[in-house]
Amino acid sequence: MGDPPLMHPRTPAGVRAHWERTADDMLLAVRPYAAQGHGLIHLPGTPSHNGAHSDGLEGFARTFLLAAFRLSGAQGTDPRDFAGWYAAGLAAGTDPKSPSRWPTFTECNQAKVEAASIALALHETRPWIWDRLDEAVRQRILDWLAPMTGNLMPGNNWVWFQGVTEAFARTAGGTWLQQDLDRTIALTDGWYAGGGWYSDGLTGGERRNFDHYNGWAMHLYPLWFCRILGDAAPAELLDRYQSRLRRFLADQRLLVGANGSPLVQGRSLTYRYAALASVWTGAVFGATPLAPGETRTLATRMLDHFHDRGARDTRGLLTLGWHRPFRGVLQSYSGPASPYWASKGFIGLALPPDHPVWTHEATPLAAEEGDFTRTLAAPGWLVSGTAADGVVRVVNHGGDHAAPARPHADDPAYARFAYSTHAAPEMPGDPTVPGGSANADPLDNAVVLLDTAGRASHRRPAIRVSIDGATAVSRSRAHWPDDATWDVFGGPDTDYVLGPWITVGSALRGSVEVRAVRVDGDPGPGYVLRVGGWALAVDETPPDTGASRVEGGDGLVSLVVGVHGLPDCRVVSGMDSNALGPRSATPVVRSAGPVAHGTLYVALIHLGGTEPAALPEVSTRADGTALLAVVSWADGAQDTIRLPAPDAPRKDRPRA
Repeated sequence: MGDPPLMHPRTPAGVRAHWERTADDMLLAVRPYAAQGHGLIHLPGTPSHNGAHSDGLEGFARTFLLAAFRLSGAQGTDPRDFAGWYAAGLAAGTDPKSPSRWPTFTECNQAKVEAASIALALHETRPWIWDRLDEAVRQRILDWLAPMTGNLMPGNNWVWFQGVTEAFARTAGGTWLQQDLDRTIALTDGWYAGGGWYSDGLTGGERRNFDHYNGWAMHLYPLWFCRILGDAAPAELLDRYQSRLRRFLADQRLLVGANGSPLVQGRSLTYRYAALASVWTGAVFGATPLAPGETRTLATRMLDHFHDRGARDTRGLLTLGWHRPFRGVLQSYSGPASPYWASKGFIGLALPPDHPVWTHEATPLAAEEGDFTRTLAAPGWLVSGTAADGVVRVVNHGGDHAAPARPHADDPAYARFAYSTHAAPEMPGDPTVPGGSANADPLDNAVVLLDTAGRASHRRPAIRVSIDGATAVSRSRAHWPDDATWDVFGGPDTDYVLGPWITVGSALRGSVEVRAVRVDGDPGPGYVLRVGGWALAVDETPPDTGASRVEGGDGLVSLVVGVHGLPDCRVVSGMDSNALGPRSATPVVRSAGPVAHGTLYVALIHLGGTEPAALPEVSTRADGTALLAVVSWADGAQDTIRLPAPDAPRKDRPRA
């Protein structure tokens, strides 16, 4: 399957040198695109919706963060004059007469995001940059940061941009407000869902927002906030954040494949190995259950995973995509410099060369040590890893980043039933506009009803019903955008036509998920039930031979077997809709005709290096109004998926 060898071929010291060379190459590659004075870096590509001025600041701030970690770990040793180059940019960026001046917060809201990177970088390089700046430049920087004070941030990870910025300003003689810091701390505590997991803010008053931001924002900034404030940080705060990160990393280590890939799930995927932010932060703050050699192996495997698969172009610039350039994973705020939040993946360089993560022998990843099955209650995920192929799979019955009070179009990054380190969801549509990637019919790892026109229903919002052992259940109301009101955003002016309730339960062990489905409510015009498996990148578009099996270009096998009520097998092909390759294919199974209500349907969903040696046996029965799927696995283990009947469905037709 082309995965890297178990151990990195370099010596520990050689691995550190590899990281340093990579950082240097990335920093030097952006220099030709700097404006006069270096305050803005205008990388080539399609601007974000924030505009070119904002994108130029993003180019400076995010690469400055990379330079800061590089300088910090080298204790200021600087043969390429990164300190001098970025010091000049700080002077130009804060000079209102400079062609490189930065946009103000009033001109550009995104500047608040970049201010946090600048503040963090200034803290890490204080002896070599901040302390050597002219007093006038220092004051201009503090003046530029000052309007953050008292600015009511959105109730999500943005509060930490304010917290980190004001923490630095407090230590540097700038403007700050205690109530801003107190609000940041209090909101974050309210988002903590337990088990090391945060929801990135609340949606509809609920914790529903789970993705990579748990690592590169929700764990990173609180600890750096304490690092910047030092003894001025509130008592017990550092211990609280360290404890939560330590618990989170016990889960995150399971969510990286042997190929070095993190889950292909959530927004801002083009930040790539920013997912390492929490791993390195755990090492910096002594808040990790990972052995030093595992930390280095995991980080280096992930770095090389992306760089060996085309993350940088021939100019050495990070591209907008996952491996190759691919706009399907982007958001409207993604601009040419956005990928450089990958700089957070270089936090390890802030550790000195003699730190154990750089000197201890390498150890294997969790996905290589042996098979595992875990239940992550906070995000509502079932997790399975298999050592034979190094694949990690997550079955999702938790958050979907959608307000629970109204229907939404599905976002492929959140609404699918399963995600993996070795497969990516289909992401058609135009993601350069808000919601643009959410307007296509759900296909892979989706359970949908097809209306008489063949349109697939959407899932969001999903209601978590239960999560217990290796099983989980969620429910949603099938709905379709009304063509008369549909817009590309799927926004608040869209009406949705409501259909029956769909209750889905999963049991996950090894490479196989047992997915059980019941449909209840108004039978409508005769909906067909379709269950999708894993989408894989393929070398050639496969013929539709009447089988629900796909073999990917890397040798992986995606297989769907209908074992109760789903006899119709087929493969659906895609073009330019998958992050892992230009061609893709998804196996699906369907009911032979209109779905029968109050009946149990069951499919087996497989993703692995080979076809499974033995599939589980599934029997079904009723228990009162509940429907049960009893799963007997080949090793003798048994799981029971219980699908309760929904409450009487509402007859209203709410607007979205």
